[in-house]
Amino acid sequence: MVPVKKEFVNNMFSVEGKVALVTGATGALGKVLSKAYGYAGAKVMMTGRNEAKLKALEEEFKAENIDCAYYVADPAQEDQVADLIKATVEKYGEINILAICHGYNKPQNILDQSVADWQYIMDADCKSVYIVCKYVAQQMVDQGKGGKMVVVTSQRSKRGMAGYTGYCTSKGGADLMVSSMACDLTAKYGINVNSICPTVFRSELTEWMFDPESEVYKNFLKREPIGRLAEPEDFVGFALFLSSDASNFMTGGNYDCSGGYLTC
Repeated sequence: MVPVKKEFVNNMFSVEGKVALVTGATGALGKVLSKAYGYAGAKVMMTGRNEAKLKALEEEFKAENIDCAYYVADPAQEDQVADLIKATVEKYGEINILAICHGYNKPQNILDQSVADWQYIMDADCKSVYIVCKYVAQQMVDQGKGGKMVVVTSQRSKRGMAGYTGYCTSKGGADLMVSSMACDLTAKYGINVNSICPTVFRSELTEWMFDPESEVYKNFLKREPIGRLAEPEDFVGFALFLSSDASNFMTGGNYDCSGGYLTC
């Protein structure tokens, strides 16, 4: 039996000096996690499709002495992802943490939704996860130092919903992919792969759902034991935990961070 060491306990939640690649960095959650990694001492490569927003984030973060950079890429395009990995390694030398925060949805009844629209959701939320994880995994394997992957999916990966045949399917597929990737990557290469499954959190797209007088909000709270909807900041602890040594024995998991929604 190996006794616990003080040094490990004191540093188990640290990501200081690590290189974190964050996709969907211009979104509400991607921005918050990028900044959180930076505050925690990591070097942050932010990626997304909107260069103007990425540049503004870089300027904002650097003003707070966060070591960061950005690279424009569509996570569903293999050639762009390959270039993203190359650019990250050229900038920072390696990749230690991957946080996948991008996503897309276009709710429609299956009778109204075209196959093309359904496929776009699948490509944006599932295929893209596969591509990014595949290329980052190869980089981590080549480095020979292991790594941490944190994929943001949704509590909708576990529950169906009207109009969500694309989104629920894509997020459910991403969660199973995470579990399968862990089987491929953890024991042999030391790469831990996990997902977090949040409930609705505040963003430009969901702001309308936060009106406490709306029926949508009231219906949500009937199944939210925590008593409110989420803010992006609520998921910082999950991400940092799964990116640090504190979670070394956790892999292949799809972790509920829905405020209790999945328990009701």
